[in-house]
Amino acid sequence: MSICYDATFHKKGEMVYISHLDLMTLFRRAIRRAALPFVLTGGFTPRVKISIPRALKLGRESNREEMSFWLTEEMPAERIAELMNRELPEGIRVVEIHEGCGTKRG
Repeated sequence: MSICYDATFHKKGEMVYISHLDLMTLFRRAIRRAALPFVLTGGFTPRVKISIPRALKLGRESNREEMSFWLTEEMPAERIAELMNRELPEGIRVVEIHEGCGTKRG
């Protein structure tokens, strides 16, 4: 069983020069280092399952970028954000997390 979470994050300062693929690697490593119960992709080279749908142009700051990731266990959103933010570099912060990919928040 896997549970999908939507996260909102910002990218500022020197982190604006990180590419989209490097940003995906950065979040995969942060999830691993935070010891979250992550889901792996299938295939020959399994990776932490995440999705960042929109690639931001290099050199642009962003306040509300979105990503989705999957965990094998349900956890409080605040705890997930706290653990991830400890592992992320200065300039990238998870602002909020909601359970359920693509669900409307209101």
